[in-house]
Amino acid sequence: MVDQVRVSATAEKVNARLQRRYAVEKRFRFYGIASIVVALSFLAILLFSIISQGHTAFMQAEMRLSVTFDPSVIDPDGGRQKAVLSSADYTALVRNALLARFPEAEDRLARREMIALISQGADLELRKMVMGDPSLIGTTRDVWLPAAASVDQLRKGHMSRDADKGGQFTQRQLGWIDALESSGNLSSRFNKWLFTSGDSRQPELAGLWGAVVGSFYSLLVTVTLSFPLGVATAIYLEEFSTRNRWTDLIEVNINNLAAVPSIVFGLLGLEIFLNVFNLPRSAPLVGGLALTLVSLPTIIIASRVALKAVPPWIREAALGLGASRLQMVMHHVLPLAMPGILTGTIIGMARAVGESAPLLMIGMVAFIVDVPASPLDPSTALPVQIYLWAASPERAFVERTSAAIIVLLCFLAVMNATAIFLRKKFERRW
Repeated sequence: MVDQVRVSATAEKVNARLQRRYAVEKRFRFYGIASIVVALSFLAILLFSIISQGHTAFMQAEMRLSVTFDPSVIDPDGGRQKAVLSSADYTALVRNALLARFPEAEDRLARREMIALISQGADLELRKMVMGDPSLIGTTRDVWLPAAASVDQLRKGHMSRDADKGGQFTQRQLGWIDALESSGNLSSRFNKWLFTSGDSRQPELAGLWGAVVGSFYSLLVTVTLSFPLGVATAIYLEEFSTRNRWTDLIEVNINNLAAVPSIVFGLLGLEIFLNVFNLPRSAPLVGGLALTLVSLPTIIIASRVALKAVPPWIREAALGLGASRLQMVMHHVLPLAMPGILTGTIIGMARAVGESAPLLMIGMVAFIVDVPASPLDPSTALPVQIYLWAASPERAFVERTSAAIIVLLCFLAVMNATAIFLRKKFERRW
């Protein structure tokens, strides 16, 4: 009887401990799920904020005007020389087209208000049209030209019509805008300038193409240098080097470099690449070299982990069949480790494409209008372009900043999709 009582008491204690342990496990599981939900909620809020502010930048208000390509203004001599066509007064053509649309604008103030409705870069669009097709000279065409950024913001609801609430338009200007909209001569169209132009002081003409090309050239230089150097270093340290104080020192330094702030690499690039080797400032070549320093430690560490993950019997079997150590590594170990190496490379590239501090230090923060034609031309990059637009006071640059972030995220998504494709391809081969 006493034994039964003792067994019953012991069972109760065990059950109580089990209940407490189960309760702790449930709480731990709840905390884990709650933390994931909170993290996903913050991510959703961030993405919603970016998309809600940036999606409107993909549309731009444009104004349709009947433009007369007057030969006396564009090419008085009739020689069709490119220098003459390029230096013509296309602003006069825009002004004449607006006066034909609004003949009531007779005094200087009214004409100034009228000109303020259209982009200051509208003449550049007419210049491009004439330079591309000189046969337009002497004709009259309906042309869609970019409206001013303030008109675009008014149509998108980001600006009030009331001057007391921040509105920038007079009643006469509002009447002209309403007349254009009612006649179908003012509408929102796809913002082609965002994807075909470089940076501009005019928000309605500011584009990302120069930054995209600059980022592409910088990443091309980065992956060309960092991938073979990183993989070769990992192979040597993992497969060929002997354990001594020098290799230990190298490994410690590689691990430490992975945690060094990126601005330190920017300072190093500023001193070595610009001041010592006198490479061109603000060039994607220098940006790629600086980003190579940033991504190399990540690629080396990930490649070493991938090489370690290859089973040792692969090496033993290759050596047992008479392969040399180099043949064993290149023909057997490296192909099996390639999926992990590619993953580490993409992680390094993803870090590089989002870095702005090293690029700021080497001068890629400069205002660059032209799209770079080579890695040696002055350029900027997507993260730096976001930084520049975020610091601009115009309201129109706010939505373009969010749009640039969306493009950068899409850029990263494409990179990761490419990495997954290559990794799966190698996995199927082996």
